[in-house]
Amino acid sequence: MSIAENLKTIQDRITAAARRAGREPSSVRLVVVTKTVPVDRIREAVAAGAKILGENRVQEARDKIEQLGRVAHWHLIGTLQTNKAKYAVKLFDLIHSVNSLELAKEIDKQAAKIGKVQDVLIEVNIAGEQSKSGIVFTEALSLVREAAALKHISIKGLMTMPPFSDNPENSRPYFKKLRALASDITKENIPGVSMTELSMGMSGDFEVAAEEEATMVRVGTAIFGERIKSSEFGVRSAE
Repeated sequence: MSIAENLKTIQDRITAAARRAGREPSSVRLVVVTKTVPVDRIREAVAAGAKILGENRVQEARDKIEQLGRVAHWHLIGTLQTNKAKYAVKLFDLIHSVNSLELAKEIDKQAAKIGKVQDVLIEVNIAGEQSKSGIVFTEALSLVREAAALKHISIKGLMTMPPFSDNPENSRPYFKKLRALASDITKENIPGVSMTELSMGMSGDFEVAAEEEATMVRVGTAIFGERIKSSEFGVRSAE
């Protein structure tokens, strides 16, 4: 199928999953993951209705934004190194992968230089996997508290990647756990913090995520097909 047909299929599946859970379908937004995808194919996706584009690497995103412009909202979904924060705050509307106070402080510092309040999500390593980045579950609330004191970032919610599985249902407990964590953080009434966003679910399990109150699902392979493995670029995959 074409990119446009794949995109429609994914949107239809998101709509159906949301309705199964008694949710308004518009409450679940699709982040179209474009890592390693050529610019001409991204243009096809945007023409077909893609409104949020997710990139894993700052440099790759910068090159694409230079060619495409602000055709959609750009989100960083991959790991961000502190030395790239100065570029990230100029490029991205939302950074999904804040995983330490050190990184939060650097984003805050660089955002202050350009007079911006950078929207971010706290990335939680929900299963405690050594192979994945993200703050460990038990330290997430402390990170939110400390990062919330920074004036040039705004915490909008949480992001996670559950352990890989061929069975989408295996992701459900981890999505429930992230949702519960967001609820607990909300009850703390931390100034400047909102838990309005839950970024969870990828090509293999986005329907389960939509049923478990994800507000953003990150889908690339199911739209563009198989791509060059992210390991060849030295980065981990957030889709």
